Amino acid sequence: MKIIQITDIHLVDRGYRLHGLDPLHRLETCIADINAKNADADLCIITGDLAHKGTIGAYEALRDCLRPLSIPCHFLMGNHDHRENFRKVFPATPCDENGFVQAVIDAAAGRFLLLDTVEQGQNRGSYCGKRRKWLQSQLEASHARPVYLWMHHPPFKIGIPCLDRIRLLNHADQIRQIIEPHQNIKHIFLGHVHRPVAGSWRGIPFSMIRGTNHQVPFDLDAFEVVPKSHEPPSYAIIFLEPGQTIVHSHDYLDRSVQLF
Repeated sequence: MKIIQITDIHLVDRGYRLHGLDPLHRLETCIADINAKNADADLCIITGDLAHKGTIGAYEALRDCLRPLSIPCHFLMGNHDHRENFRKVFPATPCDENGFVQAVIDAAAGRFLLLDTVEQGQNRGSYCGKRRKWLQSQLEASHARPVYLWMHHPPFKIGIPCLDRIRLLNHADQIRQIIEPHQNIKHIFLGHVHRPVAGSWRGIPFSMIRGTNHQVPFDLDAFEVVPKSHEPPSYAIIFLEPGQTIVHSHDYLDRSVQLF
């Protein structure tokens, strides 16, 4: 399977800018690039922070922007999102029985579990007992099928203090206890950090990518305030095969000359 991951688009109402950039134009350019170069992908997943302030207008702009996208698109919630406003504009988006924006996608490559790690009104993430019960039941129902987890907040430190301060702080140990018995979890795809980061957690590979608007610089000193930068935006092109996961980070606004 070929999957597209977009993250941290931070849309604002039309006509406004964010951190000196136009997040809607940057997303529109991203969609055009996907249609031109990766229209053969099976689906797209946007891993949270869809709207910077969770406004109806921003979600309406997202809906209009995604209309030209040639592949199916699925969503996660981020800490900047507002579940109720999002669901007013995207009423067909699947939710669990408790209203959290969580979903299961059974695909050719395996089972994708889309988790809702948002603690409304907080930048840090959480994963309450109701959501953990949902995750546990979905993992048990997966049996031996490959599982790919999709989350906004990482449940572990990445070594950047200002981001570690707002990771999934509550219930990370409980998530670890739920996933550890399952040897069929192949990869965790994450958002939130606005940086290309890869590694493994508890033996499970993970990857993160830049957002489509502003980024977070590689700053090992900042703590209270999360700095912003204009590093290139990107989206991920993911290839899933039995026994192999490949993640490419594509700087879609790069216009450097190809030499050969």
